[in-house]
Amino acid sequence: MMKKKSGRKNQLSRRGFLPIFGGSLLLPFLGISSPYNSSIKTQDEEEYQTLLKPDGTVVKVKISTIKKSKIIKKDLSNRSFLKWLGKHQ
Repeated sequence: MMKKKSGRKNQLSRRGFLPIFGGSLLLPFLGISSPYNSSIKTQDEEEYQTLLKPDGTVVKVKISTIKKSKIIKKDLSNRSFLKWLGKHQ
């Protein structure tokens, strides 16, 4: 016959706490956002592309401007890219 302890019925022990704690660590992996909102992109996100300037700074440029631009040199070697950046060896 098992004995019941009347005072320990509502207490939370380590064995009861660890599964709750472990389950709460998995919550960020479930994801809360709906797939409908994440698939819609605004016009601002689609219109611009990030490019690198010769001084090393990053700039956002409209994609339509990039399509209208003239390509000077298509295939660029590492050495000429470093020279363009001003970091000659």
